[in-house]
Amino acid sequence: MNVIYHVTTVAEWEKALQDGYYQAPSLETERFIHCSKAEQVQGVLDRYFKGKTSLIKLTIDTAKLTKRLAFDYSASLKETFPHIYGSINIDAVINVENI
Repeated sequence: MNVIYHVTTVAEWEKALQDGYYQAPSLETERFIHCSKAEQVQGVLDRYFKGKTSLIKLTIDTAKLTKRLAFDYSASLKETFPHIYGSINIDAVINVENI
């Protein structure tokens, strides 16, 4: 099983459970949802979530995604990151962990 990760807030995840799908704000502004490989999660937390609370980490089974997944190169970080081009179907999220 291939998995990727996405960090979000408890409130955003609760909204997703009500809606039946998850949409990050970046889906509207950048047309994809930022995700990470396991070894990238801590860097994402350090760069974008420092000092924030009520965070959770979603573990996503890539085989269950109904929207396109691509691994795109970030020139500024010189790394390839997974991006989901559309909403995340709830059944693709196989674990939710408080962080």
